[in-house]
Amino acid sequence: MPQVNLSFELGALDLERAEDACFECGALAVTLSDCHDDAVLEPLPGEVRIWPSTRVQALFADGLDVPLLQQQLAAALHLPQESILAAAVPDKAWEREWLRDFHALRFGRRLWVRPSHEQVTDPDAVVVELDPGLAFGTGTHASTALCMEWLDSLDETPARVIDYGCGSGILGIAALKLGAGEVQAFDIDPQALLATRENAQRNGVESRLRIVSDVAGLERGADVLLANILAGTLIELAAELCSLLRPGGRYVLAGILADQQDDVARAFGAWSEVRLFARRGDWVALTGTRTR
Repeated sequence: MPQVNLSFELGALDLERAEDACFECGALAVTLSDCHDDAVLEPLPGEVRIWPSTRVQALFADGLDVPLLQQQLAAALHLPQESILAAAVPDKAWEREWLRDFHALRFGRRLWVRPSHEQVTDPDAVVVELDPGLAFGTGTHASTALCMEWLDSLDETPARVIDYGCGSGILGIAALKLGAGEVQAFDIDPQALLATRENAQRNGVESRLRIVSDVAGLERGADVLLANILAGTLIELAAELCSLLRPGGRYVLAGILADQQDDVARAFGAWSEVRLFARRGDWVALTGTRTR
């Protein structure tokens, strides 16, 4: 059925308080959007990062007294009533609308990610089926794409892989579809681990994927490490990440802006040979081999 959307600029309001006020007034859902065109980089697992100018949108069921809702929400937020904008939301099959602009993508020579509503006809394709979800990673972000291309470029199939900060599980699942023996998928975000488990089941690789919620539970001696996180975190964890690899083990690092490349390379250079793998726009991926 049609619904009603009430929206307002967050401004100096506390985000959690603004969301609570929307739900207290009967909102079915609350979403955030950018008022302008400000970039927000990939958040850390479990982190909510907002734009400098953020609009809050609260969805309400149809048939409610909209002026009264505006009045109640404005009072709860201590805002002028005229700052609460109302708009009718047409009735649509929202799941299909969400998927409409997500299409199959190829990475390198043979690795593909496709949504459930599309097919890949290339007979040599290695396909990961994945629909957009709450956890980060569908292949559309440059950092994920660079890691997928790196996986496709490997000349040897690794026996043991660690997907550190697995998000949706896309990288670990891709490694398994390419023939890896086993993957340990680690993340501190429960939603990411749930998404990884569900995506592994959808792709038929769950028997070779182990979910790890505590870094202490990771088994060391991996052949390959996949770490698509953020540059600052990579630098902080450089020694720990390299220690997860066997001597001669290889890694790919992403979530790195071009102007952060040297800092990350310097941090990993103490334990490994490191070089630039590739660049997409402002994003780079580094690769290396553990030597110490």
